[in-house]
Amino acid sequence: MVDIALDPNMYFRTMPTAQTLHKARQLGFGFVELSPNAEFHFWHRYPKADAAFVAELNRAQKETGVRVRTLNPVFDWSSADEAERQAQVRNWRRLLELADQLDCREVTSEFSGDPNTPRRCEQQWYRSIEELAPVFERYGIRLNLEAHPYDFVERHDDAYAVVRGADRPWIGYEYCCPHTFHLSDGAGDAGRMIRDAAPLLREVHVADSYNHRANDGNRYILNPPGVDARVHQHNRIGQGEVPWEEVFAALRAVGFDGVLSVCVFGWHETADQANAAILERLRQEFPAAR
Repeated sequence: MVDIALDPNMYFRTMPTAQTLHKARQLGFGFVELSPNAEFHFWHRYPKADAAFVAELNRAQKETGVRVRTLNPVFDWSSADEAERQAQVRNWRRLLELADQLDCREVTSEFSGDPNTPRRCEQQWYRSIEELAPVFERYGIRLNLEAHPYDFVERHDDAYAVVRGADRPWIGYEYCCPHTFHLSDGAGDAGRMIRDAAPLLREVHVADSYNHRANDGNRYILNPPGVDARVHQHNRIGQGEVPWEEVFAALRAVGFDGVLSVCVFGWHETADQANAAILERLRQEFPAAR
């Protein structure tokens, strides 16, 4: 069964986290994926949620019927700095404790680290997985990983190999549509990547993006040339070049039955329209989705 979740990131600036569940219900969603925000868990910081926050969020789940389907934390658990890695593992322990209190049994995250030290970061990531495995297993929480621009692993094939190498039944893969052109170095072969990942594919992030490699590479212009940075977008479907017919056909062909997370960023003034429009499109593509 495909579950369609809203990432309410565009509402975090104007309402408490618990209120975003009411917003999700208003828009027609039955699930949310809670990405980083200062009230709950922020990038690379120790989670700030307390007992009162958890109680309020659980009350919102009960009142709205909207379930916290996944959390999407970002912690630098691949840091080459060992003290930093240990601090990030501590962050993960607390995050998993909070997920359990919310009865959220699935977490999606990034590899983090530094693309300039990939071997060292990969070693650190596997070390973190070994330390956190008993915690994930005790709570019965699954983990889905995505390759992200500027992580130590940025390409689909490499990221999927790292996930396979962990060889744990609770670790799966997440395909991020707005990262399609980073994952493929501009090739944009989304169908091939989805088919290859099918055995471990548990979540897909849904948003559009332009191909930064297209033509002469000037879709985006960074100064100075060659600066060590990555630019990507999370736009509404149609405001980019992701091959959506190919994406949806591939997901149906592999029998995808995980989470589709709507994660448009940076368009707060049209957030309701964008999220509602994508929800409608996903229900057309996957009529049995919840």
